[in-house]
Amino acid sequence: MRVLVFQHVAAEHPGSLRDLMRADGVVWDPVELDEGEAIPPLDGYDALMVFGGPMDVWQEEEHPWLVPEKAAIRDWVSAGRPFLGVCLGHQLLAEALGGKVGLMSAPEVGVTDVTLTKAGQSSPLFQGFAPTFPTLQWHGAAVRTLPPGGVILAENAHCPIQALQVGPRAFGIQYHVELTETTVPEWGAITEYRCALEAIVGDGGQAVLEAATREKMPVFRDAAAKLYRNFRATWG
Repeated sequence: MRVLVFQHVAAEHPGSLRDLMRADGVVWDPVELDEGEAIPPLDGYDALMVFGGPMDVWQEEEHPWLVPEKAAIRDWVSAGRPFLGVCLGHQLLAEALGGKVGLMSAPEVGVTDVTLTKAGQSSPLFQGFAPTFPTLQWHGAAVRTLPPGGVILAENAHCPIQALQVGPRAFGIQYHVELTETTVPEWGAITEYRCALEAIVGDGGQAVLEAATREKMPVFRDAAAKLYRNFRATWG
């Protein structure tokens, strides 16, 4: 099995999912789009994963590679192939298929709970999950309107579309499931992420978030393994 991975900044990669794929005998090929790497032919890949980044989906002028990336996502999902988008990848899924993404009135940063909708509780992606569970959030934009045929799988008061599904095998999650012990320290070095964090919690927020993430890391790792297994089961 081979997975194609779209990345938008070096620090946003499959994280803990790398170990899960490796243990599963899955090979993953990263494409660092922000560094000018070209999208390869899509044939021969069993799944597509798209991760986060500090840019926004509408910044095509600043980041022209967003145009072919959205086209690739659209073609992939329209063909009914397995897709998982995380944070920016979640937003790109919505945007590429006709949904709308916009800035939030205030960023959502920190460890917060999300709750599965009725559709989420029956979705293959969330089998075995509790109805409400903790997540790591770090975003200032959100999906505002679902793409045609899209279904909301998870929500919270701050961001009503925390997870979505399009068709039987395409999923997006706004929160981060892939984090490791080094994720929050690495992201804190990215200017856009640091600004969003400090807008919420002020100076010293980095240390607070690192401590909160460390406390929940066993829960986050278990959730990552569960979500990966569920997604893997949709590959056929």
